[in-house]
Amino acid sequence: MAPETARQLRELPKGDALTTAQLAGIMAAKRTAELIPLCHPLPLTNVEVSLEVDEDVVRISAVAETTAQTGVEMEALTAATVAALTVYDMAKAIDKSMVIAGVRLVEKTKQ
Repeated sequence: MAPETARQLRELPKGDALTTAQLAGIMAAKRTAELIPLCHPLPLTNVEVSLEVDEDVVRISAVAETTAQTGVEMEALTAATVAALTVYDMAKAIDKSMVIAGVRLVEKTKQ
């Protein structure tokens, strides 16, 4: 995104894009099974979404945890992606050049 857009993310016409995106990501993680066909609903014990603004980029991280006997990578990926889409939606009126890129699983661990 343009550096000017990054500077305005907390004061956009629609409101604070970073706080809204964080909430949207958490909500999306909880609804992953409704969004991804054949994805099992899981009892999540923790979901964290963080957004870090640099000069011309927002780095989004999502962590999902469960006590179930399966991974929660789809929940974390959904959280991060929906958070990114929320930032895009809220800032698109002032920046038509934004790009969402690099969505990937960084780490998967089993407790």
